[in-house]
Amino acid sequence: MILSLGIDIGTSGVKTATLNTGGEVLSTSSIKHIYQNSDKINASIWWETVKKAIKLNLINLKKKRINFTKIEKLAVDGTSGTILLANENLQPVTRALMYNAKGFVKEARIIEKYSPENHIAKGQNSTLARALRLINEDKNRNAKYLMHQADFIVANLLKKGGLSDENNTLKLGYDINKNAWPEWIIKTGLKKKLLPKVYPVGTRLGRINETIAKELGLNEKTDIYAGTTDSNAGFLASAKLKKGSAVTSLGSTLAIKVLSESKIDDPNIGLYSHKLGCYWLAGGASNSGGKVLEKYFSNSQIIKLSKNINPNNSSELEYYPLANIGERFPENNPERKPQLIPRPKDETLFLHGLLEGIAKIEKKSYEAIHRLGGSFPDHIITVGGGSKNLVWEKIRMRVIKTKISSGKNVEAAVGTAKIPFLFGN
Repeated sequence: MILSLGIDIGTSGVKTATLNTGGEVLSTSSIKHIYQNSDKINASIWWETVKKAIKLNLINLKKKRINFTKIEKLAVDGTSGTILLANENLQPVTRALMYNAKGFVKEARIIEKYSPENHIAKGQNSTLARALRLINEDKNRNAKYLMHQADFIVANLLKKGGLSDENNTLKLGYDINKNAWPEWIIKTGLKKKLLPKVYPVGTRLGRINETIAKELGLNEKTDIYAGTTDSNAGFLASAKLKKGSAVTSLGSTLAIKVLSESKIDDPNIGLYSHKLGCYWLAGGASNSGGKVLEKYFSNSQIIKLSKNINPNNSSELEYYPLANIGERFPENNPERKPQLIPRPKDETLFLHGLLEGIAKIEKKSYEAIHRLGGSFPDHIITVGGGSKNLVWEKIRMRVIKTKISSGKNVEAAVGTAKIPFLFGN
């Protein structure tokens, strides 16, 4: 039986999962990242962590007496928008800038000058803005490749750079409709020679480098496939690949994704679509979510107070919970202010209002997708830390008026391991 290995490069560490053709998870591993200052991240350390995680996965397979040489397929996901510049030997020549790095005002002005109206690559915390900053930091002009986090790992597995996927490149400015990099993007100062060749998710990119295969203990015939972003991988891990499948991620932010047969985009409200095979994964991320709850309550307080909430009743509080000024989806408004008054003295009631307010934002998000031609979900799968709060789940079911349940295989590495089986060619 052929096995597939999925590698997830997350914010806190690297996780892997090995699946068989039936989708059964046979083995996993998890290795935390070595701490690095966020302003001086060396991507080479990610690669070392990935190698450790792969080796641990193979050890776990061996303990179960599973023949790990049956791994013949491999895919990688990474945090969307995390980038670096590397030379022809695949060595980083700049620091890596994480997906949440922001404040690139000068670069944003340049992008504003040349980009189409309401383009996804706009803004001082956009992937393109980060890329322009890194190009400026490459004083010796040694860079040959602009790489996303997943691209860097794939390049090291293949010992070949310049390859990426349609999902990771979307926020950098890749034109999915024309299957090409737009001409305007070069006018910003982004050098064409640095841009990767872009492939659909699941495309076979090549065979693993023999030396790397021997070092890791992998089959030398293992094929590497174009991967995706971490959030898309999370969707694939927990949802079925069918029209209308919906996943809500209740982490530090609130992220919504619905599988559609057509492309659904509206930059005005922060909605965009990723290509997955013959489908489009429409969605967006609100700045509401767990960060707001953490601002007012500890995790233990949330657990304790939730027990005193009757999820069948309304709090009668009309909140729009945000930790700071600014919203991305279902309205794209950097000036959007939090609505958290009146603040009751009863902490249980206050938490009730926050949970209900986030649920209402979730409902508005799904309604926005539905208005633009997507399906309103008859079942929402929930992943992330908030999925464990059953009181919140009942509040959401009352507000959204649909079935809600927690996802089973919620690790992004599982979704990434599915990619060669689902979309491989």
